[in-house]
Amino acid sequence: MANPVRLTLALQGGGAHGAFTWGVLDRLLQEDGIEIAAVSGTSAGALNAVALKAGMVAGGAEGARAALAHLWGRVGAVEDHWASDWLAALAPSVPMIAEATQYSPAWLGLDALSRMSSPYVFGEMMKNPLARILSDLDFDAMDHASAPAVFLGATNVRSGKSRVFSGDEITMQAVMASACLPTLFRAVEIEDPATGEVEAYWDGGYTGNPPLHPLYAPDLPDDLVVVQINPIRRDELPRDSQQIANRINEISFNSALLRDLRAIAFVQRLIESGAVARGAMKHVRVHVIANDVLMNELNVATKTIPNPVLLARLKAAGEEAAGGFLAAHRGDLGHRGTCDLRAMFG
Repeated sequence: MANPVRLTLALQGGGAHGAFTWGVLDRLLQEDGIEIAAVSGTSAGALNAVALKAGMVAGGAEGARAALAHLWGRVGAVEDHWASDWLAALAPSVPMIAEATQYSPAWLGLDALSRMSSPYVFGEMMKNPLARILSDLDFDAMDHASAPAVFLGATNVRSGKSRVFSGDEITMQAVMASACLPTLFRAVEIEDPATGEVEAYWDGGYTGNPPLHPLYAPDLPDDLVVVQINPIRRDELPRDSQQIANRINEISFNSALLRDLRAIAFVQRLIESGAVARGAMKHVRVHVIANDVLMNELNVATKTIPNPVLLARLKAAGEEAAGGFLAAHRGDLGHRGTCDLRAMFG
């Protein structure tokens, strides 16, 4: 059997929209001849990353698929996915689900509460539900060498700098820090082993969505696949307050990724022009799996309020996007990048 193509994965955060990434991972795990060497994730990407690793340690690719399905079953409060898959076939279109969620009492109440008050006022009433969702994941597996290395990004509230958790630093608290939206939940406090001081963290998307630099390590492969769930471009101008808030969030959470991709493009130009000798710097081959058409139909409410029918739709869309990527670019992996960074940045 030929050597597998090794790649790294960069998983964006985006709340419940991370079910799209679940679908992408599910499809990649079924592809023979592909080895996932490392995963970097933020927020929902962090949840997907730890479920992937815990499942792989327990039972290989099939174990990872089962762990991801269990995780998202808990997110949508539907442990048996056949029901949500069946209902998805009969449900309204994605734009109709998105609009219904945007004007649902659950979202309107949560949105109003986050605008008028602080999670430090309501105490336990605003407790992060991720503790329940993550409670049965095996975090002892995070430092296991038999499965992909995992890196999680969070934002240090006081310094504003990115913090990357890896190995045995990855705990339930680290995942909750990576996904901590400051308008909804109190900052997650974690002791820094280097200083012994307790640091407070917010969502990692503010400083790296996800952080790419851990994936540049010399021992990791050059192929980097970004699973993107925050659309870079929206043609329609946001007009109401929720659309504006959603677009601000997308721009903010994409800015760090665009900065990192621009840096990769710069290094590529240096290598290709001969200004830097080949081998002196890592020549990263970038690939992107996304569905901007679908993501443009969603909104900030669908990120926050998990709808099991929409989660099933997103998972199916992720599977389709990954399948399309493999059909078009399977032969490019290990040889050339398929994301034209020069066209992206000019």
